[in-house]
Amino acid sequence: MTLLEFKDLHVTYTGSRGRIPAVRGVDLKVEAGRTIGIAGESGCGKSTLAMAVLRLLPKTAEVSGQILLNGEDLLQMGWGRLRAVRWTGASIVFQGAMHSLNAVHRIGRQVAEPILLHEKTTPAAAAKRAEALLERVGLPASRMRSYPHELSGGQRQRVMIAMALACDPELIIADEATTALDVMVQAQVLQLISGLVTERGVGLVMISHDLSVLSSVCDEAAVMYAGRVVEQGPAHEVFANARHPYSAALGAAFPVIGDPAARKRPGGLAGDPPDPVRLPDGCSFRPRCAVAVEHCAEESPLLLPVPIRGSASVAAGGTARSSACFVAQEGEPVVVGR
Repeated sequence: MTLLEFKDLHVTYTGSRGRIPAVRGVDLKVEAGRTIGIAGESGCGKSTLAMAVLRLLPKTAEVSGQILLNGEDLLQMGWGRLRAVRWTGASIVFQGAMHSLNAVHRIGRQVAEPILLHEKTTPAAAAKRAEALLERVGLPASRMRSYPHELSGGQRQRVMIAMALACDPELIIADEATTALDVMVQAQVLQLISGLVTERGVGLVMISHDLSVLSSVCDEAAVMYAGRVVEQGPAHEVFANARHPYSAALGAAFPVIGDPAARKRPGGLAGDPPDPVRLPDGCSFRPRCAVAVEHCAEESPLLLPVPIRGSASVAAGGTARSSACFVAQEGEPVVVGR
């Protein structure tokens, strides 16, 4: 069942440099009980996409298209209905837990706050549920009386996850939720998130720069570049066998375990993402692309199905992958060397 759906979503900021397109025509679906990962360089539109779901973008943002949660358009909701959907229908775990928590309030009060706002209950009952939520994410109930500065980074991120779960939402958005954590704590938090998705059947949108995180946690993956989705498909296939040269370049930048050459010579991608105010003609990735053809300068490729020979889904009559690349759509390889 489709839980969340983006339909031709556009987000444009207005500032001193004029109109800046941050998200350009994104179409995505998130199924209940499934996890979709969104990858890409800084500035590609990942966080803007996340913030748009709960309408947390600044007033300078102009949003068009549709964001459907259980078939209801979040962009058309009145503020009263939207306030009811936040926390209960969808919640978000932000990247900087220290900046997301209120420094002068105890943890217990902050976890209990959404429960008191959205449910008819007593402060004592909300506090009891807050204790249970903290224990569920691996924190002792005694941390109810702690302040954010008394917790480690991993503990603060667990508090944010507990808050996100407080009102039993159907959808959780994790925006770089493990970026600032060390490897061991990151693994624990990822295991916690994955377990909650399986246990509760919620939909999860996970945004990260770390492809290893996305490939290990997510069912599906979408790679964004210059505000557009350029590749989409099963996470393990997208990162193991890219069908867009940008996805291939991202994968080449990660060392391969057991490959000494990859460790010594990690791949890279020359140049920088394009200025969103001055996007190049044709494909936005063309100036950095190693496999670009003449047609790439004339037209921007659409995100279209790319059947993969030998794929089980193709053999069953389905389509395994989608790519916004003329070369991939013609069946040519898009592998980027190290």
